[in-house]
Amino acid sequence: MQECVPKLIRLVIAVTLMMAPIIGGAAAPVYGYKVVAVYPHSTTSYTEGFFYLNGLFYEGTGLKGHSQVLVYEPKTGTVKQSVDIPAQFFGEGIVDWGPNLYEWTWQTNVGFVRDRATLKVLRQFTYSGEGWGMTRTDREFITSDGSSTLVFRDPVSFKETRRIVVKDAGTEIKQLNELEFVKGEIYANVWHSNRIARISPKDGHILGWIDLTGMLSPMFTLDSEAVLNGIAYDAQNDRLFVTGKQWPSIFEVKLIPKKLSRHY
Repeated sequence: MQECVPKLIRLVIAVTLMMAPIIGGAAAPVYGYKVVAVYPHSTTSYTEGFFYLNGLFYEGTGLKGHSQVLVYEPKTGTVKQSVDIPAQFFGEGIVDWGPNLYEWTWQTNVGFVRDRATLKVLRQFTYSGEGWGMTRTDREFITSDGSSTLVFRDPVSFKETRRIVVKDAGTEIKQLNELEFVKGEIYANVWHSNRIARISPKDGHILGWIDLTGMLSPMFTLDSEAVLNGIAYDAQNDRLFVTGKQWPSIFEVKLIPKKLSRHY
C-alpha cells in the first residue's frame, strides 16, 4: 500500500506524525525580552526572595550563615536597611503584607513576620515541607517548594487554603522557585533554567514562557548555582525586573512575543 502513495503525500504524513504531540496539546506562547535598563546587584547576594515596593527593592538571600533581608535603592544599590538571619537558617522567599514582611526558610520549617519599617521580628510561625518562593495576591499568599505544586495560604495563619499543580499541555513543570504575581498571573523561575513560567492561578496551566537565554554573559557567572532566580514587578509603572543568585546586575525587561512552542 505504501508503495502506491506518492512521495509528496508520504512526506506530509511523516511530518504530521512528527507534529502530532504538539498538535495534540495546547501550545503555550513563548516570549523573548528586551533589556530597557540595568541596575546594580551585589554578587554576594544569593537571591531567594525579591520584590519591588514604594521605590525600593526588597531581597531575601540564602546560604546558612549568610542569609539576610536587604532593602535598597534600585539605581545606586545603596542599602537602606538590612538584617542578618540566625546562622542555622537558610533564608528563602519574602513577601510584604500590610506593614509587615513575611519570610520563610528552606528546610527548618520556621518563618518570621517582620515589621517592614525596621525589619525587627514580631513573631515566628511554622509550616511543613520545604520553603522556596513566595508571592501574594491581595487576598492570599502563594508558595513553592521546588515541586510542580503551588500552595495558596492564609496570610494570617499561613495555613494552606488550596493548591494547584503546574502543567504545560499535561506535563508537570517541576523545580518551581522564586515567584511574583503579575497582572493576574503567577510568574515562576524554573530552577537551573533560563525560563520563567507564566501560570494561571486558577488551575495551574501554563499561559506562556519567558525565555531569558543570554541575559547574563557566562563570564559573569560565579558558579553553577549562580542561576536566574528573582522576579519583581512595579505595578504602578508596569516595570518587570529579573535577576539571579550572585548576579552583578538586575535587568528591567520588556517582553517580546517569539513563537508558539511547548517546553518541558
